Amino acid sequence: MAAVDYKAKWRFVDVGFALTVVTFAAFGLDKSYAQTHRWRIPERVLLGLALIGGAYGALAGRLLFRHKTRKVHFWLWMLPGC
Repeated sequence: MAAVDYKAKWRFVDVGFALTVVTFAAFGLDKSYAQTHRWRIPERVLLGLALIGGAYGALAGRLLFRHKTRKVHFWLWMLPGC
């Protein structure tokens, strides 16, 4: 029976959780910037974060902050990440 590397497994979980939190924060920050007419986070960055592992954070951020909800391509690009 092969030995299970629990440290590597938890590192994977930690990275996924960190990406989720960072993506959620990015959506919240971008919404705040939009309301105050400040420099925005580019859409490609938000979509990239969602695609590399932060899809659940992006989904939560979109729903909680009501941000980017009218953009259909955001829904389409986020679905593969979920």
